[in-house]
Amino acid sequence: MIEFFKRSVGDSGQHTERVDQGAVPEDELRIATCALFLEIANIDDEFSDEERASILSLIKSEYGLTEEQAVQLARRAMEELEGSVDLWKFTNLINEHYTDAEKLRVVELIWRVVYADGKLDEHEDYLIHKLGSLLRLKHKQLITAKLKVLHGG
Repeated sequence: MIEFFKRSVGDSGQHTERVDQGAVPEDELRIATCALFLEIANIDDEFSDEERASILSLIKSEYGLTEEQAVQLARRAMEELEGSVDLWKFTNLINEHYTDAEKLRVVELIWRVVYADGKLDEHEDYLIHKLGSLLRLKHKQLITAKLKVLHGG
């Protein structure tokens, strides 16, 4: 089962305090974030091996997960993504519970997924700017995160 997922979906930074822990489990926030990774990787209809590997690597390193746990999280995020009509439910959850610094970290990780295959597609560019808007971030913040990723930061 895990091998199937790896074939179909994919073979850290410092954070400040949460805006509101509320009753939302950390796992739900991880699923929301991973769903954004998966959407950006799929937007150009070319979900490359590099993007798959990048997503699993990011999930493992950001959340301290094993390979199996990372695959399970990505699988759950894919199921949520497939069952949604838009990205608002994911970005709204992130907005309600993440600080601006944590949202910027998410955007930086999204840029890492975008550049995992070495190029920026026009659909990826459009989506990351849309995500920036949905996450209530300024264009300058998106560009700063992009430059950080491009310059190895």
